[in-house]
Amino acid sequence: MNQPSTFEGWQVWDLVGRLGGQLRVLPGAVIGWDMSAAFALGDALGIPPLAMAELLPVVEAVMVAKLNEQMDHSNG
Repeated sequence: MNQPSTFEGWQVWDLVGRLGGQLRVLPGAVIGWDMSAAFALGDALGIPPLAMAELLPVVEAVMVAKLNEQMDHSNG
């Protein structure tokens, strides 16, 4: 499985685990994270902004696809 290979990558991965309450949703679909809240939390945790800017959108895209796929399967 893919793993972060840098300290900054691990920091962003930790941040991702803390963003569950920051989802932007529409009825029946997840559209992403509230990136303002994500960057504010990351800043508070001391995560370099460049690392967040590079990595969060990539992880967000996979998260959105997987959550929407799960919701589609749950709804038949």
